[in-house]
Amino acid sequence: MPGQLNNRVALVAGATRGAGRGTAIALGEAGATVYCTGRSTRERRSEYDRPETIEETAELVSAAGGTGIAVEVDHLEPARVEALVQRIDAEQGRLDVLVNDIWGGEKLAEWDTPLWEHDLAGGLRLLRLAIDTHLITSHFALPLLIRRPGGLVVEMTDGTREYNATNYRLSAFYDLAKTSVIRLAFAQSRELAGYGCTALALTPGWLRSEMMLEIYGVTEETWREGSTGNPHFRAISESPRFVGRAVAALAADPRLPERNGGSFSSGGLAREYGFTDVDGSQPDAWRYMVEVQDAGLAPDPTGYR
Repeated sequence: MPGQLNNRVALVAGATRGAGRGTAIALGEAGATVYCTGRSTRERRSEYDRPETIEETAELVSAAGGTGIAVEVDHLEPARVEALVQRIDAEQGRLDVLVNDIWGGEKLAEWDTPLWEHDLAGGLRLLRLAIDTHLITSHFALPLLIRRPGGLVVEMTDGTREYNATNYRLSAFYDLAKTSVIRLAFAQSRELAGYGCTALALTPGWLRSEMMLEIYGVTEETWREGSTGNPHFRAISESPRFVGRAVAALAADPRLPERNGGSFSSGGLAREYGFTDVDGSQPDAWRYMVEVQDAGLAPDPTGYR
């Protein structure tokens, strides 16, 4: 979609890696100016202690055709977030797309561990990273976004509203975090409707993030042939760019307000808008997980990508 988002300004909060980086690049593909925020820079890493940086993300945005701007921000610090929005206002005078993708809880979640055995400090920190950051960012960014009708707020989560309502998400803390973000999108949709702006929740499918590729011992080039890991991952996983292209398609949709308050998946939106992943496929992970993986069937992507 080259040029569809020319002259649009986006803030991807949590753009260092994973879905945030994929979203920032996809918005760049469409011509947007993208502020890429996070805590890991070339000078200093966050407690994740991973090599990805916001500067790399911004450079990838520019290489894709947009304008990438890296800004180091801890979204738990209100003053830092306020300063970020003031900078966007001073430099651009507008904000068209806000993507709340801050997460940072992978190393804090204790999977399949009951609440009373889960580390309490880690669980509460996970909730702060997953929910408080989104609230703080929206608090300061929305006054700039509502200056013009047509603005879009995307709350990035894991799982659709329908799926999370009936499935336990591996940890009480994780379950609460991802469900709360979906509800936050709904709440913001009601507050933004009078300004002609839209808020919604969006989930990728089984994401080939940098961390997930490392866990399975594969790369973005070898994930299909990798000999380790879950075979369903090889069948239905998607690159971070796929959910990013969903955001770009939403931002360019003149009928966007009809989606206000909704919960969507990358695979579901791909069927509607026609965009593809980087390999040309359209993986529909959440339908696959219900109909194949959760049903106990053998891995088979036929009809799902």
